[in-house]
Amino acid sequence: MSSNMIKVTGLRKEYGSFTAVSDLSFSVDQGEIFGIVGPNGAGKTTTLKMISSLIRQTTGTIIINGLDLEQDPLTIRSFLGFLPEESPLYEGMEVEEYLRFFAELYGVDRHTSLSRINGLLYDLSLNSDGKKIGDLSKGMRRKVAIARSLINDPKVLIYDEPASGLDPMTSKYITDYISSLTSIGKTIVFSAHNLYQVERLCDRVLIMKDGKMITLGTPEQIRQEYGTISYRVIFVVDDITGIGSLNIEEDNGHYLVRTENIDDVNHITRWVASKGGDILELRTIEPSLEDIFIELMKEEQGPE
Repeated sequence: MSSNMIKVTGLRKEYGSFTAVSDLSFSVDQGEIFGIVGPNGAGKTTTLKMISSLIRQTTGTIIINGLDLEQDPLTIRSFLGFLPEESPLYEGMEVEEYLRFFAELYGVDRHTSLSRINGLLYDLSLNSDGKKIGDLSKGMRRKVAIARSLINDPKVLIYDEPASGLDPMTSKYITDYISSLTSIGKTIVFSAHNLYQVERLCDRVLIMKDGKMITLGTPEQIRQEYGTISYRVIFVVDDITGIGSLNIEEDNGHYLVRTENIDDVNHITRWVASKGGDILELRTIEPSLEDIFIELMKEEQGPE
């Protein structure tokens, strides 16, 4: 049975007359990967910074591992790792030197620190060949920042766009690595613009716009609630006269029908069989999270 690692209730953040986050409530279970998505300005980063205690909420409560963030921020910071979208590094340091420095800041003893750093360097394929951090590629620097976020062996990881701006191979490596962290008990909250990654990685997804929650659920729940399944049928037949009022496309002697009505599919398959034709392809097309996200943003925006 899962238990809440993070519980956010009535979260609100105001900057003067501007409300960045409004009445946001959600929970994250222990060992869960929880994604937050939304357009620019949706309030994702503000929400992550409030959970990480980098900025203070205007109203609302944040409970992490049973502790109130306002009452016990230092204890919570000791078991929390945060990775901002832009993560400045000490570019004049070598990787191991940099990680040792942060291990000392967290009070990690030397023996544990050495073992943990070696493990992180191996797990993240972080072979820097003695280079300064400033001489590393963007992907390698991102790996260093992730290693830094793990140096205190945190229970909770808050990652803001962890694979942003990286090449596809490095991006996949980092997202696969983040996913693997749940196997050692980490709870992960992250934001991303890549909806394919979110759909592949996340147990549940929170979609935000203008500081407010639009919907929250598993990718499958969101698909069922907001998505429309469509069907694609490709067939061959000598003569399509009498098939009925369907929108039929012709391509290289094949006929193609796209429809959202399963009755159309049943009618086509029966009719083609009755005419001695063949069904070449019958495909069910589920909308992606990205498709649904785009439609939700359009609906929220309303007609121009």
